[in-house]
Amino acid sequence: MSGGSPVARGLDGLTVGRSKISWVDGELGSLVYRGFDVRELVPGTPYESVAHLLLYGDPPPEDPSRQVRDALSARRQLSPEVVRVVDALPANEPPLDALRTLISAIGMGQYDYPPKVEEGLDLMARLPLVFARFFRRSQGLEPVPIDPRMGQVETYLHQLFGSHPEPRRVRALEGYFDLLADHGMNASTFALCIAISTESDLVSAATAALAVLKGRRHGGAPSLVLDMLDAIPDPDRAERWIEDRLDRKELVFGFGHRVYKVEDPRSELLHELARGVGDPDRIALAERIERAALAALRRRHPNARIYTNVEFYAALLLEAVGLPRTCFTPTFAIARAAGWAAHALEQSDGNRVIRPDVEYEGPAPGRRWPHERPDRVSPTGARPTAVS
Repeated sequence: MSGGSPVARGLDGLTVGRSKISWVDGELGSLVYRGFDVRELVPGTPYESVAHLLLYGDPPPEDPSRQVRDALSARRQLSPEVVRVVDALPANEPPLDALRTLISAIGMGQYDYPPKVEEGLDLMARLPLVFARFFRRSQGLEPVPIDPRMGQVETYLHQLFGSHPEPRRVRALEGYFDLLADHGMNASTFALCIAISTESDLVSAATAALAVLKGRRHGGAPSLVLDMLDAIPDPDRAERWIEDRLDRKELVFGFGHRVYKVEDPRSELLHELARGVGDPDRIALAERIERAALAALRRRHPNARIYTNVEFYAALLLEAVGLPRTCFTPTFAIARAAGWAAHALEQSDGNRVIRPDVEYEGPAPGRRWPHERPDRVSPTGARPTAVS
């Protein structure tokens, strides 16, 4: 029943815990990993080193982290049981749904509570392999042998496409992986922490996180950004197209963020990375549409602080790297695995079940069930006598 407690829809403004992993400052436009602003890390920091920072708390003594690189390399193999699961999936299975099944397969009863760093490294190493194997099978292609000389991002591209990727594409996608590795208590990480708080295992928690990441309000927007760009046939008509969409109360993907009230630092950095690898005409079109969309949104919402979010230029970068749109959100999950592992470890340290309350607004207690039940226990605890 209503008790006068304040209700925060979507948990707005509520602090649900403390973390040493990452800090998102929406007023200043900062994303900090364990004290390091992401602008200090991107571009140029190997993903293995960012993962080392998130998992262990300090930067590695060398770039890339030999500890993480060697650990991932040693784990880049799939058991016969997992291979059978991958190969049993229908080739036309949506890639994100396939990945959900494949994350579960990685567990295969091997993991338990509490999570361990080694399990996080398992997850990071094997997610790209299972997804790439499925993707190639869906294209009628054979799996690619592992090249042990490659790092995490290069391995992922090599496993997907079967050829040695261009260094500029690796550099661009590595920047994306670094920027998406963690982002505070976002929706998918919160789902993971809820699962861990119940003393579930890491793979089950990651499956819960992926289920949340599927939503278009969280991880599913980048491909929709490209759909929007494709739907605008003429840049000169971009503003009118955006206005028509707003008139229909439809979302304009790639703009606005729940936390950032200024420019998202990830958007700025992804913009520069996309310029370095994307088609100049495609980038120029996107920039014109970005300006038109921001102008239209700010006219509609003059008091709102609306800026380009991470999905807009992430979409351009992933497209330029050569990823099909159906691979965008799985790639997000593969990048985010380092952050998920770090939060699972942190949640299990001093764990408490996450169980928020909800304010009940239904009918008052005391209603009587309208159907006769002979075995009903009365409010006093006595069973009614049998009816003769």
